[in-house]
Amino acid sequence: MDILILNSADVRRLLPMDACIDAMAEAFMALRRGEALNPLRLVMMLPDQRSVLAVMPSYLKDSMGVKVISVMPGNHGTPYDSHNGAVLLFEAVHGQPLAMIEAGAITAIRTAAVSGLATRLLAREDAGDLAILGVGVQARTHLEAMQSVRKLHRVRVWSRNLDRARIFAEREAAKYGLTIEVMPTVQVAVAGADLICTTTAAREPILMGEWLAPGVHLNVVGASLRTTREVDTAAMVKSRLYVDRRESTLNEAGDFLIPKSEGTVDDSHIQGELGEVLLGQVKGRQSAAEITLFKSLGLAVEDLASAQLIYAQAVEQGIGIKVPFGDHEAD
Repeated sequence: MDILILNSADVRRLLPMDACIDAMAEAFMALRRGEALNPLRLVMMLPDQRSVLAVMPSYLKDSMGVKVISVMPGNHGTPYDSHNGAVLLFEAVHGQPLAMIEAGAITAIRTAAVSGLATRLLAREDAGDLAILGVGVQARTHLEAMQSVRKLHRVRVWSRNLDRARIFAEREAAKYGLTIEVMPTVQVAVAGADLICTTTAAREPILMGEWLAPGVHLNVVGASLRTTREVDTAAMVKSRLYVDRRESTLNEAGDFLIPKSEGTVDDSHIQGELGEVLLGQVKGRQSAAEITLFKSLGLAVEDLASAQLIYAQAVEQGIGIKVPFGDHEAD
């Protein structure tokens, strides 16, 4: 038995953003229909109380998989990615491992693809004034995802490190033929924006509800622990909240759980999951003026759907390294 090894360059080649957005839509509908399994992730907090090691299993369409990934916020601004790990793909008939795929690139692409899907479902059709908070890997892939689902006419970025923001703006502007403005504060960056993506390592709110323009859609991505958040209570209260999965939100999303602990929102504030919107079970945006907020936590089934797509393309195109791994003898 061989196992196929695929690195980050392979992932970027085999997982284009548009295809990933469509794969995420299929995965969310399968999850909602009960055709997928996605238990809560197991998270081990390291002694610094910031870094974690997470284990994320799932099942989808006769395959199963697990992502093991480290999340190191201290890597922001260094040569190291903040997310490092692997996705292991298994077939679900005999349980044989098929592939080991670099997880950082999958995480970068599929997270942005889910935000792209949420934007496609919830943002105004004419939305095109984008503000990105943060200038790391997720900022880069979120710009690509937003480009895929809406016609952008203005792009602004903010980072605590203005030098990194300028480098990001110059690089991505050249890539897409856009003008990207570097803003000195979050408030200035989001003023009048109708699309906002928060992709930071912030532990306390950086985006305040009083700064949000009517009709804006937010993709809130950076915080994934119950004790951390990027948006304040006012932003959560005034938004119609959509999530990747209720169970994850009720256990892991500080952006929601902290306002809930304050008594300003309850579980009914969650309007629905993306899968419910896709299946017509829950309505999306109801008016041009309302504020919609998608809280992204990242699900194992997103990684598995990505791995399935990558593996199929790799086999078809002969990409990756096959390594002998185990045998077929019974135990």
